Amino acid sequence: MTAGNRSPGAADRPRGPRLFPLLLIGICPITLFFGASSVAHPQSSPSTTWAVTIVLPPKLLADRPATLAVLGVDGRLAEGVIVDLGSHSGIEVRVKTDKTGRAVFLAPSDTSVLIAKASGSSAAALIDPTLTPNSPQTAISLPSVVSLQDAFPICGGAFHGDVEADHVTLDGDPALVLAASPECLMILPGPRALPGAARISIQMARNPDWTGETTLVALHFDPPTPPLVTEKKSNLVLHVQASDQPLNILVENKTPGILRFLRGDSQRLVTSGGAQNVANIEIQALSTGDFSFHARLLGSPEPEVARRYLEAAAKIAPKGLQHQVQNLANRLGRNSRDAQKVEVEIQKIVLFTMEGDFRTLLNSAHSALE
Repeated sequence: MTAGNRSPGAADRPRGPRLFPLLLIGICPITLFFGASSVAHPQSSPSTTWAVTIVLPPKLLADRPATLAVLGVDGRLAEGVIVDLGSHSGIEVRVKTDKTGRAVFLAPSDTSVLIAKASGSSAAALIDPTLTPNSPQTAISLPSVVSLQDAFPICGGAFHGDVEADHVTLDGDPALVLAASPECLMILPGPRALPGAARISIQMARNPDWTGETTLVALHFDPPTPPLVTEKKSNLVLHVQASDQPLNILVENKTPGILRFLRGDSQRLVTSGGAQNVANIEIQALSTGDFSFHARLLGSPEPEVARRYLEAAAKIAPKGLQHQVQNLANRLGRNSRDAQKVEVEIQKIVLFTMEGDFRTLLNSAHSALE
């Protein structure tokens, strides 16, 4: 869930609702507008693809088709973006997103991790070896609580790597399959989805239909109180709608030059639970201008996923860091209860690491432990 506003003194200018994904836009401290996804899922224009977000399935299957998606800075699917998938078997692999903002590719078999790059952004996905005919099928799993505003994974089973072959509905209404592989789908709830218990159904090309249940929650912010004044402290209240359980939330300040989170611009929170399921963030306006922040649900830590990313990172780490990164991977392999300590160590390395494949793998390992 992304929220935007403007600090005191910012010039007025018209704003329309953004359509994909769901965004909260505040114009002055007390007026809030909501924009929802349209059925057509409008595409980004060239002016909004100078920076992009690449969406990959969490896991790929070697030598099998998969689909990625690219979102522009406006959160819309972006057509015509060239994505670099690296060199595999001596060939530089690049794909271009089609009119739906997606691209189909073949997962390589010469590496355990795929790194995709476009417009200065990057993303990574693990690659599992091709299954043998007698391999047991993994049970399909999905998070017990997901956000209406963010894509979420469904993994296991035997999906199709082409998003057009797997049809997903939430309570009978179509959901958008952003990315896909034989092992995982990345799903975005449709515009008619509502907070509360939801039944998910997947029609797969080669397997019987599957159904499961989850809870869709909405995350939203109240306007800052007291209203923002430069150099004065204020509070944001984050509300969770449709769940009375304490939830782990990550809130990120996207404009640190305009607004400051007093306890860190990337802040992990646990909501209060109960009928009024909230969390508070202390903030301070630093200067005039537009500001934005994003809140998302955190899943359960996945030490094994983090270990695999660290193993890959150790192979390309600077010489002075190879042993340290490999040691972190070994710690997760020996004792998953070290996950929190390893997460802290990864973050320390990231702070002093330049952009590149090594940092992408470290960030992926860190995200798996959040």
